Amino acid sequence: MSEEVFDVVNERDEVIGRQTRREVHRTGLKHRAIHVFVFNSRGEVFLQKRSMSKDSSPGLWDSSASGHLDCGEDYDACVVRELHEEIGLNVNTCPRRLFKVNACEQTGQEFVWLYQCASEGPFTLHPEEIERGEWFTPERVTAWVKERPQDFAPAFMLLWTRFVASASEH
Repeated sequence: MSEEVFDVVNERDEVIGRQTRREVHRTGLKHRAIHVFVFNSRGEVFLQKRSMSKDSSPGLWDSSASGHLDCGEDYDACVVRELHEEIGLNVNTCPRRLFKVNACEQTGQEFVWLYQCASEGPFTLHPEEIERGEWFTPERVTAWVKERPQDFAPAFMLLWTRFVASASEH
């Protein structure tokens, strides 16, 4: 299988080139990704525990689904694709966009759009991507993040903190 190639972007999230996944991550080039929080009817969020074979944050808890945009792909197409690839969830419409975070150290130099959608599962987890997944109440996740931040991928920590803060404003 050939190595993934990503669009490289500038500080305004404009495409300025292309590079392999390895080079993007090794040299800290800015690129694009999505994360999505999937909630069930009980208000619980589905989190995945990343596979130990992942090149970043192996074995850490993360968003319901996440992933890099392919070259030429837009954020909305990526979230639909990643939901299907990672957890086997097929959505007919693009999930709701919540907010975007700028590329920074915590996101691994990724510009990230966070999405939210609803599903009851059960999910078909991609074995190379995900060790396991579970449903948690938002209160449990918030307490866990405070007690054991080392259990979570850095980008998730940033997104969850902003998500909770924005939810409390509404």
